[in-house]
Amino acid sequence: MMGNASRVEPQVAAQEFGRLLAPREEVHAAYQLIRDSFLFTDRRLILVDKQGMTGRKVEYHSIPYRSITHFSVETAGTFDLDAELKIWLSGTPEPITKQFGKGVDVYEVQALMSAYVAR
Repeated sequence: MMGNASRVEPQVAAQEFGRLLAPREEVHAAYQLIRDSFLFTDRRLILVDKQGMTGRKVEYHSIPYRSITHFSVETAGTFDLDAELKIWLSGTPEPITKQFGKGVDVYEVQALMSAYVAR
């Protein structure tokens, strides 16, 4: 489905985005959204935003977990098959929103967020 994230194996994401990782930083979960990606590491959330028609220009957002003020997870419903994650950062009024297709365990995402934001 257009715009929905699907899970990527952490080892595959670590290999693809290894140049972004600090020494001994580990990818615990990763998701692909059409051309964009986001990775949950043991230190931060990394958002990969491919821009333009060709996707050659890429913006990398590094969000330390301590910058996340709160988040919400909305599960999929009967008619709305997509789950949604919203993340609010300190100093920004609008959340970052990501859609998950039905193949993604949104409870796993919620557990990851809970574990890292509570540190």
